[in-house]
Amino acid sequence: MGGPGDPPEGLPEGAPGGGEDEYRSVVFDESFVRAARLQEYSAQERMADHAPAVRRRPLLHRALPRQALILVLLIAVAFATAIYMGVRHPYQAPRAQAVEPLRMTVIPLAPQSAVPGATDPEELYAHSPAAQFRVGAQGITFPAARRTAHFSESQVYAALTNAKNYLVASSLDPAVLTGGAVRPVRLLLDAQQLDQFDQSFSHPASDGRHAATGWLVRFDPARARLADQNIRVQGRLQATEADSDTLEVSADHTVVYALKPAGSDAKAKASLFTVRRQLTFRFDRDDLRLDQAELVAAYVQAGPLACAEDTASHLRPLLAGQTAKAGGPAGTDPFATGSATALCGTLSASAEPKV
Repeated sequence: MGGPGDPPEGLPEGAPGGGEDEYRSVVFDESFVRAARLQEYSAQERMADHAPAVRRRPLLHRALPRQALILVLLIAVAFATAIYMGVRHPYQAPRAQAVEPLRMTVIPLAPQSAVPGATDPEELYAHSPAAQFRVGAQGITFPAARRTAHFSESQVYAALTNAKNYLVASSLDPAVLTGGAVRPVRLLLDAQQLDQFDQSFSHPASDGRHAATGWLVRFDPARARLADQNIRVQGRLQATEADSDTLEVSADHTVVYALKPAGSDAKAKASLFTVRRQLTFRFDRDDLRLDQAELVAAYVQAGPLACAEDTASHLRPLLAGQTAKAGGPAGTDPFATGSATALCGTLSASAEPKV
């Protein structure tokens, strides 16, 4: 006989707990029932023949958080604005400013007497105005680099550096001076000046635009060679702001070379040759970024030279013991257009070494 809580027919056979054990796995405990979320169907749902057993929640409740929606909206607005502004107000690349062609003047300086000479180049330097000059690039000194209204201090320094690099390549590199190399100088020029530069070497002319010696210092290798690699230099650099887009650097340097006749031995006498170069460079922001220069003016005085010699292609110096031939510079035709007046000066005796 079953107990007070058992069914009248008693516990099923073979089951220790009676019939309740069959349903024990599907009986919900109190905590599960309390945690369950009950949902009451609407009248319309109860009347429908095929109402779903569980109502689906609206998609909005499963969407992204509110902050994510706002962020996506802001990105979409910014993107649409960028497209609109790009269509209505397209940004145009700044036009490159036209670069002026180089204006150059090369003036040979003729000696008044025989060119002084000595076997030891150091003796010549010691008895000349170049005795206190520095050697090589050390003579090209920088001023203090100060910012301008539209250029930073670093940009001014970059302009001075580019100008110095050009001076070193065009007046101190032995491969350029006597070897005929032009590439070290060409690489430093603005691309818009390369056509004029190339024409000055392929077809040199004393027309104020296409003299190779206006771009660089080069001696006729058939006439002279360097007697001393320690070239003496003295001068100054100055940077100013030409306008809001351009820096201008002025360079004024005197360079003194010791030369001997081409093919001569160590016993041959050397002589000094002096070149004063007054150059004007301009740099826009592209030039500063690309480490290149615009050379817009070159005023060169060089001697001892004979006035009658053509200086457009090479400098043909008068060496130790030589004198200038009688006669002035090459004739000038006043009816010819586009040509420059031939000029020649006299080399002062005070500019030569006292030996």
